[in-house]
Amino acid sequence: MGKLLIQYALPAMIAMTAASLYNIVDRVFIGQGVGAMAISGLAITFPFMNLTAAFGAGVGVGASTAISVKLGQKDYATAQNILGNTISLNLIIGIGLSIICLLFLDPILRFFGASDQTLIYAHEYMVIILLGNVVSHMYFGMNALLRAASKPRQAMYATIFTVVMNVILDALFIIVFKWGIQGAAIATILSQLMALCWQFKLFSNKSELLHFKKGIYKLKRKLVDNILAIGISPFLMNVCACIIVIFINNQLVRFGGDLSVGAYGIANGIAMVFVMFVLGVNQGMQPIAGYNYGAQKIDRLMRVLNLSILAATAIMVTGWLIAMFLPYYCARLFTTDKTLIDLGIKGIRVVMVCFPVIGFQMVITNFFQCIGKVKISIFLSLSRQLLILLPLLAFLPIIWDIDGVWYSMPVSDFSAAVIAGVVMMRYMNKLKRMHKENEKLRSQGVKEVKELRS
Repeated sequence: MGKLLIQYALPAMIAMTAASLYNIVDRVFIGQGVGAMAISGLAITFPFMNLTAAFGAGVGVGASTAISVKLGQKDYATAQNILGNTISLNLIIGIGLSIICLLFLDPILRFFGASDQTLIYAHEYMVIILLGNVVSHMYFGMNALLRAASKPRQAMYATIFTVVMNVILDALFIIVFKWGIQGAAIATILSQLMALCWQFKLFSNKSELLHFKKGIYKLKRKLVDNILAIGISPFLMNVCACIIVIFINNQLVRFGGDLSVGAYGIANGIAMVFVMFVLGVNQGMQPIAGYNYGAQKIDRLMRVLNLSILAATAIMVTGWLIAMFLPYYCARLFTTDKTLIDLGIKGIRVVMVCFPVIGFQMVITNFFQCIGKVKISIFLSLSRQLLILLPLLAFLPIIWDIDGVWYSMPVSDFSAAVIAGVVMMRYMNKLKRMHKENEKLRSQGVKEVKELRS
């Protein structure tokens, strides 16, 4: 079971971790090459970027799931049409979103927490990102379709390639050419564009089941509705996450100033590396847990759950140790500004102080999704963000000022882990009773068969 989990989880872990390095790479080069205030400006843009990416993620997840189903049914013609419709949807949404956001860019950035000092950096960065938004949408969408077409390695290679190219181009544009924060944005779009060209080449191969051809790009109402219906869940989850970050940024600016936003950007960047590792574990667990639950193999189901919890906890404890004992080196990676380093050290320690229990909470949340208990999974996902964190962000700063903003994050993390533990214990008791009843019925059936034979 352990080998099977590694087999499924390792490519996903590599891909997810590589994806998280995008933001870190940009922050490192901008912090070292532009300045402390630029990091704060960049931190303002991330919820904005994630919000635009949520549209692409919704289409990508919806399309990949729909294609997987059709390929399983051997309905290759419909799978081809879904591929074409995905291209068309990404073009329409990507271009439409870019136009709307560019028209109202400064008011949007103000809403996201930008001040007079950080607005200029956030504006310069987002103009480039929005002009290349359709490229980003298409790249992430094609990666999701590659996984659906049983090409997870190619999807992983595309992700790794974009990260490596982003590092090279960031160094070239920011350090050598002195293009500042705009250089980081250009590097991001160019690296994705190069990967997209390779993805298009893969889907242009006519010997593959899924490939580009004439007549598949016209939008079909039924296919579009199906894609959007499946993709609405990850879309809403991403939107909720963006709302939380917007609220955090605004509270940090209000009670602590622009550099506090930069410190949160640093802390969140470090934290996301370890979170992405756990998300990779979750992706590896998903097909194994789903299969064994469907086959009513409860022992194997529990084994993969326990192994996933163990792996996730080990990852998060590693992150916690780094946060507690090496925060200076983490913060120093992004900036030379002493004030920002000091704020970053505090941010890293506070944001990651409850990491030893976060891995458990994330695996449990994903477990319920794996076995089809979507409502429970959504409740556990949103419990940390909307039910706990949002009220704490509004209430605690009134008592403890800027410290209240920081402390609200670990308090919500710990509370969410406790809720997940209680829900899991109750469900496990129910699952054990069901298992005993099934075993009893099975043994009775065997006994009756023996009696009939005798």
